[in-house]
Amino acid sequence: MTEQQPSRDNQRATRAVVIRRHSLVTRLMHWLNVLCLSLLLLSGLQIFNAHPALYWGQYGADGDPTFLTIGSAEGEGGLRGFLRLGSATFSTTGVLGASKVDGALTPRAFPAWATMPSFQDLAQGRRWHFFFAWLFVINGLAYVVYGFLSGHFRRDLAPKRAQLSARHLWHEIVDHARLRFPEGDAARTYNALQKLTYLLVIGVLLPLMVLTGLTMSPGVDAAVPVLLDLFGGRQSARTIHFIAASLLVAFVLVHVAMVVLSGPWNNMRSMITGRYAIRERTSAE
Repeated sequence: MTEQQPSRDNQRATRAVVIRRHSLVTRLMHWLNVLCLSLLLLSGLQIFNAHPALYWGQYGADGDPTFLTIGSAEGEGGLRGFLRLGSATFSTTGVLGASKVDGALTPRAFPAWATMPSFQDLAQGRRWHFFFAWLFVINGLAYVVYGFLSGHFRRDLAPKRAQLSARHLWHEIVDHARLRFPEGDAARTYNALQKLTYLLVIGVLLPLMVLTGLTMSPGVDAAVPVLLDLFGGRQSARTIHFIAASLLVAFVLVHVAMVVLSGPWNNMRSMITGRYAIRERTSAE
């Protein structure tokens, strides 16, 4: 489908070309990942609320250094929430440590709107988290198998040698900083920054989350004790799991921002119907 449209200088015309960008399998797996990651985040924060502190070490006892703590204490004017990262402490009243429940400040690491379920219930949070964790893993394994068999990884995600040059990468970084997005043939495929980011998430961040999640299970540790040695103990694995989840949230926020800034309707349509419109310049007749 094409559409002719005069350009501003009347010497060029643009042609909108609709291409097929995402397969049905990719789209289904993408939206299943959206569902899983959303509920994993909400239920994970529910679990974290049961003991809102992170440690480096094996046991999380007094002898292990505290990496992060979210809590509350009585202060001037009533209950005050705080976030302590290492030796630095930040006031977070109303958001972290102490948030309003029925109009009154209540001790709670993450507020009710950020957890699943909204009320404090560790058992329910663990049920939600484990169910969607396994669904996420199964979907991820299916995506990897599909990616190799269909050529999706080689065709769409593997960066070309020319894209890995320092000059090319710097050029893309500058374009992203200036919010200049690819046009024409360049918009048909992912750019180098997208490819490297997706490969980093798929090949490093997500496996790290899965392995550290398994390391927190006493049953898995008994069967595969090398995981404890790999991550330096169960509490260290919990801390790494939290950091990896935070990085994944940051990735999603940047991803959504780029979707909005580069054309929300076009990007959403491509992930729902598979069709994506690009604009090509042609000489005016």
